[in-house]
Amino acid sequence: MVKLLDSDIQTKEVLKWKGLHLFHFLGSACSQKTRIVLNMKSLKWVSHEINLGEKEHFTPWYLGINPRGLVPTLIMDGSVYIESNDIIQLLDEKFPQNKLVPKSFQNKMNELLCHENDLHLDLRTITFRFTQDRGKTPRTTEDLQNFRNGGTGTVEGKADPDKIREIEFWEKVASEGITDQAVKKSAERFRFSLENLNKTLAKNQYLLGNTISILDVAWFIYVNRLIFCGYPIKRLHPNVNKWLEPLHKRPEFAKEIIVSPELAKAVKANHQRQQETKTTLVDVADL
Repeated sequence: MVKLLDSDIQTKEVLKWKGLHLFHFLGSACSQKTRIVLNMKSLKWVSHEINLGEKEHFTPWYLGINPRGLVPTLIMDGSVYIESNDIIQLLDEKFPQNKLVPKSFQNKMNELLCHENDLHLDLRTITFRFTQDRGKTPRTTEDLQNFRNGGTGTVEGKADPDKIREIEFWEKVASEGITDQAVKKSAERFRFSLENLNKTLAKNQYLLGNTISILDVAWFIYVNRLIFCGYPIKRLHPNVNKWLEPLHKRPEFAKEIIVSPELAKAVKANHQRQQETKTTLVDVADL
C-alpha cells in the first residue's frame, strides 16, 4: 500500500483535508477505474480534476501532492495515496458496503492486480500512438524538466524509482517516437494476458467466478481502451468481448468512459490516416 509520508508532500494543505478527495482526469485509465469503484460503493467524494492536456500534473502545486505527477491521487482524512490499485483496494477495505473483493481472494487480490498493473506502460504505448495524433514529443523538454525538478522525489521517505522510470520512458519517446517494435511488444503482452482471461471467462461470468470484483473493473478499463485503439477483441478473445458488453451497459461504468465529440473526431481521423497507410494497430502488431 503506497501511502505517502508527510515528508514526501510539499503541498501541506492537503494533510488537513477531511473526507474523500480525488485528483483525477476524465480520460485517464487509472482515474476511470477509481471512479467506477467509488460509484459502485456509492461513496461521496470531492472532485479535483487535473487537466493532463494542460500539463497541470507538472505544476509545483500538484507535484507537491503526488511526486510521481500521475493521477489519481486519493486524500482520505489527510492521508495521501497515489497508486490506483492500492486506492481501490483501500476503498473496499474501509467501506464495507457493496464488497468488491471476495473473502476467498483477499490475500491474493494485490497479486492478481499486479498482472494488470504490469501492463500500464504497454497500454500507454498503444494509447499514445493509436488514439489522437500527439506528435513525436508528447512530453517536451520543458515538461520533463518541470517534472524532474518538482516535488520531493521521494515516496515513503525514499528516492522514487518510478519517477525515474517515467522520465526515461518519455525521453525515449522523444528521441525515437513510439516505434513499431515497441507497439508489437506491447500488443503481444496484452494478447497473451487476454487469452488467459478468455479461457477463464469460458466458464465464469466474471474474472473471479460469478461475482463482480475490482479485478473486473481494472480489466474493463484496459480492454475498453484497447478497443478504442483498434484492438480486435471480438475476433481474438470472444469470451472477453461477451464479458465486456453487459459491463458497458452498467451506469457506474458507462458514465466514466464517455468520450467527448472532439476526441472522438480526432481519433476517427487518426484511424482513417492509419488505415490509408496500413499502419493501424492490427497492421503494425500483426493481430
